[in-house]
Amino acid sequence: MLEIFSSMSRIVILGNAGGGKSTLARKLGEKRGLRHVEIDRLLWQEGWLLTPPDVYALKHEQIISEDAWVIDGLGSLDSIPARLARATEIILIDMPLWMHFWLAAERQMAWMSGKFEHAPGGISAMPPTRELFRTIWDVDQGWMPTLRELCTEAKVQGKPLVQLRSVEELNAFGNAI
Repeated sequence: MLEIFSSMSRIVILGNAGGGKSTLARKLGEKRGLRHVEIDRLLWQEGWLLTPPDVYALKHEQIISEDAWVIDGLGSLDSIPARLARATEIILIDMPLWMHFWLAAERQMAWMSGKFEHAPGGISAMPPTRELFRTIWDVDQGWMPTLRELCTEAKVQGKPLVQLRSVEELNAFGNAI
Protein backbone atom coordinates (compact mmCIF):
# COMPACT_ATOMS: atom_id res chain seq x y z
CA MET A 1 0.00 0.00 0.00
CA LEU A 2 2.85 2.40 0.77
CA GLU A 3 4.27 1.84 -2.74
CA ILE A 4 0.93 2.80 -4.30
CA PHE A 5 0.67 5.87 -2.07
CA SER A 6 4.22 6.94 -2.86
CA SER A 7 3.79 6.45 -6.59
CA MET A 8 0.85 8.87 -6.53
CA SER A 9 2.46 11.52 -4.32
CA ARG A 10 2.90 15.02 -5.65
CA ILE A 11 4.85 17.10 -3.15
CA VAL A 12 5.45 20.83 -3.47
CA ILE A 13 8.23 22.48 -1.46
CA LEU A 14 8.14 26.28 -1.40
CA GLY A 15 10.20 28.92 0.37
CA ASN A 16 12.84 31.55 -0.07
CA ALA A 17 16.30 31.02 -1.58
CA GLY A 18 18.94 29.25 0.45
CA GLY A 19 16.43 27.63 2.80
CA GLY A 20 17.08 23.97 2.04
CA LYS A 21 14.23 23.25 -0.39
CA SER A 22 16.30 21.25 -2.86
CA THR A 23 18.14 19.27 -0.19
CA LEU A 24 14.84 18.29 1.42
CA ALA A 25 13.31 17.48 -1.98
CA ARG A 26 16.22 15.19 -2.90
CA LYS A 27 15.78 13.31 0.39
CA LEU A 28 12.03 12.98 -0.10
CA GLY A 29 12.45 11.89 -3.70
CA GLU A 30 14.95 9.20 -2.76
CA LYS A 31 12.93 7.98 0.23
CA ARG A 32 9.59 7.82 -1.60
CA GLY A 33 10.86 6.90 -5.05
CA LEU A 34 9.62 10.13 -6.61
CA ARG A 35 11.02 12.14 -9.47
CA HIS A 36 12.70 15.27 -8.11
CA VAL A 37 12.20 18.42 -10.15
CA GLU A 38 14.03 21.62 -9.33
CA ILE A 39 12.03 24.58 -10.60
CA ASP A 40 15.33 26.47 -10.97
CA ARG A 41 16.21 24.02 -13.79
CA LEU A 42 13.10 25.16 -15.65
CA LEU A 43 13.43 28.86 -14.82
CA TRP A 44 17.13 29.44 -15.42
CA GLN A 45 19.56 28.74 -18.22
CA GLU A 46 23.34 28.66 -17.95
CA GLY A 47 24.71 32.07 -16.97
CA TRP A 48 21.61 32.84 -14.89
CA LEU A 49 19.57 33.81 -17.94
CA LEU A 50 15.81 33.46 -17.56
CA THR A 51 14.07 30.85 -19.69
CA PRO A 52 11.50 32.49 -21.98
CA PRO A 53 8.13 32.59 -20.12
CA ASP A 54 6.28 30.50 -22.72
CA VAL A 55 8.94 27.77 -22.59
CA TYR A 56 8.90 27.78 -18.78
CA ALA A 57 5.07 27.60 -18.70
CA LEU A 58 4.97 24.66 -21.11
CA LYS A 59 7.63 22.68 -19.23
CA HIS A 60 5.95 23.46 -15.90
CA GLU A 61 2.55 22.28 -17.17
CA GLN A 62 4.06 19.05 -18.53
CA ILE A 63 5.73 18.25 -15.23
CA ILE A 64 2.79 18.99 -12.94
CA SER A 65 0.49 16.90 -15.15
CA GLU A 66 2.50 13.80 -14.22
CA ASP A 67 1.23 11.46 -11.49
CA ALA A 68 4.18 11.52 -9.08
CA TRP A 69 6.86 14.04 -8.24
CA VAL A 70 8.49 16.24 -5.65
CA ILE A 71 8.99 19.78 -6.93
CA ASP A 72 11.01 22.38 -5.09
CA GLY A 73 11.33 26.06 -5.80
CA LEU A 74 9.29 29.06 -6.77
CA GLY A 75 9.60 29.72 -10.48
CA SER A 76 7.10 32.28 -11.63
CA LEU A 77 4.50 33.38 -9.09
CA ASP A 78 1.64 32.72 -11.51
CA SER A 79 2.69 29.05 -11.85
CA ILE A 80 2.42 28.27 -8.13
CA PRO A 81 -1.40 27.98 -7.84
CA ALA A 82 -1.51 25.28 -10.54
CA ARG A 83 1.31 23.42 -8.80
CA LEU A 84 -0.50 23.59 -5.46
CA ALA A 85 -3.74 22.45 -7.09
CA ARG A 86 -2.02 19.26 -8.29
CA ALA A 87 -0.12 18.67 -5.04
CA THR A 88 -1.04 15.95 -2.59
CA GLU A 89 1.31 17.44 0.05
CA ILE A 90 2.75 20.90 0.61
CA ILE A 91 5.84 21.91 2.55
CA LEU A 92 6.45 25.60 3.18
CA ILE A 93 9.88 26.55 4.45
CA ASP A 94 9.03 29.78 6.24
CA MET A 95 12.10 30.85 8.17
CA PRO A 96 13.02 34.41 9.17
CA LEU A 97 14.67 36.60 6.54
CA TRP A 98 17.98 36.76 8.40
CA MET A 99 18.21 32.95 8.32
CA HIS A 100 17.91 32.88 4.52
CA PHE A 101 20.63 35.53 4.25
CA TRP A 102 22.84 33.49 6.58
CA LEU A 103 22.27 30.20 4.77
CA ALA A 104 22.72 31.80 1.35
CA ALA A 105 25.99 33.38 2.49
CA GLU A 106 27.21 29.97 3.72
CA ARG A 107 26.21 28.45 0.37
CA GLN A 108 28.05 31.16 -1.57
CA MET A 109 31.20 30.59 0.52
CA ALA A 110 31.00 26.82 0.02
CA TRP A 111 30.54 27.37 -3.72
CA MET A 112 33.55 29.69 -3.89
CA SER A 113 35.72 27.16 -2.07
CA GLY A 114 34.61 24.31 -4.33
CA LYS A 115 32.79 22.48 -1.53
CA PHE A 116 29.26 22.88 -2.85
CA GLU A 117 27.78 19.63 -4.11
CA HIS A 118 24.42 20.56 -5.70
CA ALA A 119 24.34 23.83 -7.62
CA PRO A 120 20.89 25.46 -7.89
CA GLY A 121 19.38 24.64 -11.24
CA GLY A 122 22.51 22.69 -12.13
CA ILE A 123 24.10 25.95 -13.26
CA SER A 124 27.88 25.95 -13.11
CA ALA A 125 28.39 29.66 -12.37
CA MET A 126 27.74 30.90 -8.85
CA PRO A 127 24.89 33.42 -8.75
CA PRO A 128 26.00 37.01 -8.15
CA THR A 129 25.76 37.51 -4.37
CA ARG A 130 24.23 40.98 -4.61
CA GLU A 131 21.46 39.71 -6.92
CA LEU A 132 20.90 36.64 -4.77
CA PHE A 133 20.48 38.77 -1.65
CA ARG A 134 18.20 41.20 -3.50
CA THR A 135 16.06 38.23 -4.59
CA ILE A 136 15.89 36.91 -1.02
CA TRP A 137 14.72 40.34 0.16
CA ASP A 138 12.15 40.67 -2.65
CA VAL A 139 10.76 37.17 -2.06
CA ASP A 140 10.48 37.80 1.68
CA GLN A 141 8.74 41.15 1.26
CA GLY A 142 6.64 40.48 -1.83
CA TRP A 143 6.09 36.77 -2.34
CA MET A 144 6.02 35.19 1.11
CA PRO A 145 2.71 36.76 2.21
CA THR A 146 1.10 35.43 -0.99
CA LEU A 147 2.72 32.01 -0.58
CA ARG A 148 1.45 31.76 3.00
CA GLU A 149 -2.08 32.65 1.82
CA LEU A 150 -1.98 30.12 -1.04
CA CYS A 151 -0.72 27.39 1.30
CA THR A 152 -3.37 28.23 3.91
CA GLU A 153 -6.09 28.06 1.24
CA ALA A 154 -4.79 24.67 0.11
CA LYS A 155 -4.80 23.45 3.73
CA VAL A 156 -8.41 24.61 4.16
CA GLN A 157 -9.23 22.56 1.05
CA GLY A 158 -7.81 19.48 2.80
CA LYS A 159 -4.25 19.32 1.55
CA PRO A 160 -1.63 18.40 4.15
CA LEU A 161 0.63 21.38 4.89
CA VAL A 162 3.88 21.28 6.84
CA GLN A 163 5.29 24.67 7.74
CA LEU A 164 8.94 24.66 8.80
CA ARG A 165 10.00 27.84 10.60
CA SER A 166 13.58 27.12 11.65
CA VAL A 167 16.65 25.16 10.65
CA GLU A 168 15.99 22.88 13.64
CA GLU A 169 12.46 22.10 12.37
CA LEU A 170 13.78 21.58 8.85
CA ASN A 171 16.50 19.20 10.05
CA ALA A 172 14.10 17.28 12.30
CA PHE A 173 11.61 16.90 9.46
CA GLY A 174 14.34 15.84 7.04
CA ASN A 175 15.67 13.26 9.52
CA ALA A 176 12.18 11.86 10.12
CA ILE A 177 11.45 11.08 6.49
